[in-house]
Amino acid sequence: MPYILDNRLVVGLASSALFDLEESDAIYRTRGPIRYREFQREKQDVPLSQGVAFPFIRRLLSLNELDLENPPVEVVLLSRNSPDTGLRVMNSIEHYRLGMTRAVFLEGGTPHRYIPALNISLFLSANEADVRQAIHAGMPAGQVLQSQFSDLDDDRELRIAFDFDGVLADDEAESVFQTENLVAFQMHELEKALVPHSPGPLKTFLEKVAGIQLMEEQRAEADSAYVKKLRIAIVTARSAPAHRRVINTMRHWGININDAFFLGGIEKKKVLEVLNPHIFFDDQKLHLESAASVLPSVHIPFGITNQA
Repeated sequence: MPYILDNRLVVGLASSALFDLEESDAIYRTRGPIRYREFQREKQDVPLSQGVAFPFIRRLLSLNELDLENPPVEVVLLSRNSPDTGLRVMNSIEHYRLGMTRAVFLEGGTPHRYIPALNISLFLSANEADVRQAIHAGMPAGQVLQSQFSDLDDDRELRIAFDFDGVLADDEAESVFQTENLVAFQMHELEKALVPHSPGPLKTFLEKVAGIQLMEEQRAEADSAYVKKLRIAIVTARSAPAHRRVINTMRHWGININDAFFLGGIEKKKVLEVLNPHIFFDDQKLHLESAASVLPSVHIPFGITNQA
């Protein structure tokens, strides 16, 4: 029987998002691919240090405890390494007991072409060019930025935070703000408060996460000892009355959000520092530059704010 991905949350992950490859990359850039291959062979049994997305991925995979026979989460390594140089990455995955068994090695090839074939709802990479190619092709992708992070073993909860416009929803409203002004934006959103937004790049990813959240709720109802892990938040620069369309869009999509912050221009970093998500997605680097100083941050290079 084939392993079916259609009903699972599938994340495609570059090794640059999962591990710290600074030393390896420096060798490749300064000493070339032959020395790089030799270095990776010499170090193949030395585990790589954890990277920015590691805490998020570790907790995401732990949700497979909900159904060990039919796990809801699949994380596939999508690597520009060759199989030879990628062996160290796979050995590191095994060292950390991450539960990732599927991998694609492309030796410099373009990863985003395989996103539809693998039913991937989110592709994460530190390689900006790869992420932009994916977004331009209409695929869900984010660039993992150099960020501060910690991974406390006793923290079982998984907190995921999203900006709204240009991430979960399209850039329709953001385009009004960028081309006109805040007043026009507020009027536009008030007039369309009952009209659901069109999906943005990560809408399907959120949908899949919300499906796992429902599994947790059902498990908690059946087992009073079960403690739910998953918590979803929206952190947006919107404020009233533009909040209405966000809530109505979530209702239309059938998605429950645990927390929502309509900040109206308040610096996101201050709220995020308290919320402390394991990953935060935003389409504007302006917001991410400060957020990355305190938590794992991912840039979604979509929409009008990212047009050159």
